[in-house]
Amino acid sequence: MKQTVFFQVLSDETRLRAISLMADEGELCVCELVHALGLSQPKISRHMASMREAGVLVQRRHAQWMFYRIDPTLPDWQARAIQAAIDGTRDEAIIRRDKACLKAMKNRPERCSAA
Repeated sequence: MKQTVFFQVLSDETRLRAISLMADEGELCVCELVHALGLSQPKISRHMASMREAGVLVQRRHAQWMFYRIDPTLPDWQARAIQAAIDGTRDEAIIRRDKACLKAMKNRPERCSAA
């Protein structure tokens, strides 16, 4: 059942933290998520693959970077559920720390206009 997979994706703390960052930034590359979340590249890539396979994220490659963003074509109920999850975690200390860590990152990849 597609709904079950969707909610399983949202139930993981790491994926929810990444979604929260993407909601603020529009799109992020794996290296930015590694830096902000303090996790290894393989672990982040596995989480991104899981969300992409569930239809929550879309990806694009630009040079050596793989960028992810929340799928803008999600059904309305899924977009509302994601927004509710983001709203519900906005004041969590770990979310605030992730956002501060990302903002402090030097040498972030440049985006092309294909986003």
